[in-house]
Amino acid sequence: MIFSPVMLCVAVAIKITDGGDIFYRQKRLTKDGKIFSVLKFRSMRMDAEKDGVARLSTGENDPRVTRVGRFIRAVRFDELPQLLNILKGDMAIVGPRPERPEISAQYAKEMPEWNLRLQAKCGLTGYAQVYGQYNTTPYDKLLLDLMYIARPSLFEDFKIIFATVKILFMKESTEGVAEGQVTARVETGAQGNISQTFK
Repeated sequence: MIFSPVMLCVAVAIKITDGGDIFYRQKRLTKDGKIFSVLKFRSMRMDAEKDGVARLSTGENDPRVTRVGRFIRAVRFDELPQLLNILKGDMAIVGPRPERPEISAQYAKEMPEWNLRLQAKCGLTGYAQVYGQYNTTPYDKLLLDLMYIARPSLFEDFKIIFATVKILFMKESTEGVAEGQVTARVETGAQGNISQTFK
């Protein structure tokens, strides 16, 4: 109810801009590898993945992102429809970020322990989202998620929720991957440095 006026404005802006779909549904993984459809406001062109390849965004200069999309991504309004996923029971408020099955499979080939993230229900926000970035390496995301899963705490959940409000104003937290990359995997094979995420 609180966010409904904002969601209505975003929906109208998307529809007026290009006449395409307001919502974007995408297959994601949650606890025990269950696949569900995550709901987001569409921030890219309708033909953003016409080649059928699942890829992460390269950031604010990604040509697939619409004008409205750039704004709603910057303020995270594109994530608001996931509140419906939470009400439905597919997601929790706090938990590991839901990953796409195709991208998750690529990570798991090089890092079988990646699937340990699936011990918990995915969340709208989480430890890795607060202390990492959109383009944080999969290795670092895994460590952050496992740190959260290892010590479940309602107090920690509230800390993460409040910290999420803070990162809404941090532009660097939405930086995309490098041009030509489809995942956040480090092409050189070097693992990420987890200490960098806490600076």
